[in-house]
Amino acid sequence: MEALEDWRTAWEDQQAAAQEAFTAAFPALDTLDPRCRCYGPTLRWATPGEGEGKVCLDDHGRATAEFEHVPKAAVGKALEEVFGTNWFDEGEAGFAGAEPGEYTYEDESTYAEYYIHVHETGLATLSISYLKIEDIVVILDALEQVLAEHRTT
Repeated sequence: MEALEDWRTAWEDQQAAAQEAFTAAFPALDTLDPRCRCYGPTLRWATPGEGEGKVCLDDHGRATAEFEHVPKAAVGKALEEVFGTNWFDEGEAGFAGAEPGEYTYEDESTYAEYYIHVHETGLATLSISYLKIEDIVVILDALEQVLAEHRTT
């Protein structure tokens, strides 16, 4: 049973380290209960004019981010910085110029699932599920940088 206890301690340390990485990349995240459907640590945020949402870690060590009411232009620029200029093949102007509607992607190499709903209001809902911790941290950091640029203008 000592081995199982060592494993639990290591798992709890990994969860804490993931939360630290999430908040370092996206400082508006804050620990709140209750936990989300991931059954692991959940961080939430709400910033007027920028959106709201949560990031959680499931019991398999994969992260889920669910953001709502985020400016579409900010989401588009952040995802373009992470995935490159041609990642969004649904329109010539990239995601920032996406028409209102729902867009879904499944990454067969990582098993990640992306759901983006572009609203008529110019806001977007973004749900990314089953991402590796390091991948969600990169996306969180890119979104934070874009929103920070917007705050200073």
